[in-house]
Amino acid sequence: MGVEVGALFTSALRLVSPWEVVRLRRSWRHLDLFQFEAWLHADVPRVACTGCGKTTRVGVRPWAREGLGFTALFEALALSLCSELSVRQAGALLRCADKPLWRCIQFYVKQARALDDMSAVRTVGIDETSVRRRQHYITVVHDLDAKRLLLATEGRDHRTVLDFVDGLKRHGGDPAAIAHVCQGMSAAYTEGVGMALPNAAISYERFHVVKMAIEAMDGVRRSEWREQPRAVTSALGGKDKKVLKGLMWGMRKNPSGRSSAQTHVMHWLQHSTSKAVRAWRLKMALREVYGAALEHNDSVRAQADLRAWLSGARRERLESFKKLAKILTVHFDGGGKGMLGNRSNSFVEAMNGLLQQAKRAARDFRTTRNFIAISYLRMSKLAHLPDHPFTSTAAK
Repeated sequence: MGVEVGALFTSALRLVSPWEVVRLRRSWRHLDLFQFEAWLHADVPRVACTGCGKTTRVGVRPWAREGLGFTALFEALALSLCSELSVRQAGALLRCADKPLWRCIQFYVKQARALDDMSAVRTVGIDETSVRRRQHYITVVHDLDAKRLLLATEGRDHRTVLDFVDGLKRHGGDPAAIAHVCQGMSAAYTEGVGMALPNAAISYERFHVVKMAIEAMDGVRRSEWREQPRAVTSALGGKDKKVLKGLMWGMRKNPSGRSSAQTHVMHWLQHSTSKAVRAWRLKMALREVYGAALEHNDSVRAQADLRAWLSGARRERLESFKKLAKILTVHFDGGGKGMLGNRSNSFVEAMNGLLQQAKRAARDFRTTRNFIAISYLRMSKLAHLPDHPFTSTAAK
């Protein structure tokens, strides 16, 4: 029977010697039948040359794509699992190796991103996140309105912004339509935005500014503890390490987030005139400036409050806060814009946290390419991925 079918194909394709049609047995992993693995087997026709041994595939198999050994329904199930679990855990549930799952993710993510529409992008957030140790970073760009990932690329220089603009154009977006960019105080990102996004207003993310204030405060605190231990002991009434630790976290947190022990320590500390207390008051005053700006949303008033804080920070004669005041003065316009309109990179920061959490839990992002692929799968809200095979027609 096989010889007759081969001869039929050879005649239909008008092949002459040394070419002929041969049939090769191929297998594909399918969705499980109860607790048992299911496999599809088929004799695939191929054109073979008896002279050189070269073969060429004939026809298209609608149930699977070339090269991976999975059916389309199995790949759809694998994608759904990998979007919720680590790839290693998904492979354990599916009883297959994780390497072909990574190839599956990369194929479908690339295919879906090619059809992605970015024409409605107007406000973006730019940040960096680490892939592994030794200063290996990727840049992520999010649509802050649609709450989705637009780009993840290696590096953290101005070329990453240019890469984003190139991708934006390929997906129907207009760089001139980007009205606002929210970012940290990165000179590289600022340079890239200035080069490629001519109409975008830059605002510096307020959480980064407050974080810089906390770091400045911690620098003053550590310096004072190291240089004037007796004064610190006198202010706290003892040398208990738990008290010192409670003081450290009490100074970093907002009053509403402190424990009772931290509140007790801060109560005694506020009566002191130490440098650490002055630094803590400056940090809290900056928080209040940003909090007030979110309530009144008045640019003139917000800039006046920020100028007043900068003046006070310079007068306190604390080196770390003088440096911070100098940085904020240089970036005054961007810092002022970041205070208004509830403009924040908090979504980007939250997504970076989820990525790092997934990386620590799974520990199977072997390459940066895999890390970027799983980022797109989980956070880009891609509309052209295969549907879950167990989703009913009514649910779709």
